[in-house]
Amino acid sequence: MPVLVRSFAKINIGLRIGPLREDRFHELHTIYQTLDFHDLIKVETGQGIGIEILCKNPQVPVDESNTCWRVAERVLRALNARAKVRITIDKRLPVQGGLGGASSNAVATMMALEKALKRQLKAEDRLRIAADVGSDLPLFLIGGTVLGLGRGEQVHALEDLPPLDCVVAAPAIGVSTPQAFAEWDRKLTGPEASDKIKTFSQSVYDWLSGSRFSPTGVPAKGRGQAETLLLDLVRAGIANDFESVVFPKHPSLREVKRVLERSGAEYASLSGSGSTIYGLFAKRSKAVAAARVMSKSGVLAQAWKTLPRDQYWKKLFSS
Repeated sequence: MPVLVRSFAKINIGLRIGPLREDRFHELHTIYQTLDFHDLIKVETGQGIGIEILCKNPQVPVDESNTCWRVAERVLRALNARAKVRITIDKRLPVQGGLGGASSNAVATMMALEKALKRQLKAEDRLRIAADVGSDLPLFLIGGTVLGLGRGEQVHALEDLPPLDCVVAAPAIGVSTPQAFAEWDRKLTGPEASDKIKTFSQSVYDWLSGSRFSPTGVPAKGRGQAETLLLDLVRAGIANDFESVVFPKHPSLREVKRVLERSGAEYASLSGSGSTIYGLFAKRSKAVAAARVMSKSGVLAQAWKTLPRDQYWKKLFSS
């Protein structure tokens, strides 16, 4: 029987980039947050050997370069299993959009393949395989609100944020992450990069120790919990460093962010290296209206909600 798994998106709430490390990766500090917006992954196993990937989206590779293929190969090896594996990707998330679609697809494949084979990897093997394939994969082994360190693969579960309304705007622009890093290296290196990343922890602390997470839990007078939390986020100055190199190269992305802010977003940002821009809203009605405004301007936009950890795992295998 085929196994269906939802493959959820993520956004980056803040992303600080440090200097190049000896392993040629950059030191990163970020907060990952999963969204209730997903692809669908179907995994089937049968007699024989080999891995086959099917996807109608021509932008998605169907060879060994696909993260799903790479994860499936490693899972079979780790479980010492022999099977013909067919992976079908129903792609709904934008490709090269900064929403972690390829990484999420790969982890969903891991989960589905375990279920199809009726065998389970050890937790440490899951994490090892995920980190080996890509920096964003491990976050999808946790879900919800996650702190990412190292090159992003060192993940730590944070207290879940309350569900927030989120408009995801996906301009028809592909942003190359390696090129964005290269632009960053040309723009900012050395002590200044190190200093910027050191401020991240303080900014996150200032945000998460605001009214929503205070001992009393009482928001500022006249404001709901969501609005108070988002205002604290703005005050803390949490930002995505990629904006400083991606926006000059793609000015239309800066304008998308401005439209979201003018439409009532309490906080708007590039996700990852882009090209997706998201806006967080204190009220559902404002988010729906903003998505409508963006769509009328020719930019594909939809209103979703952030996905807490318990809901992430509850919905993963739901049809």
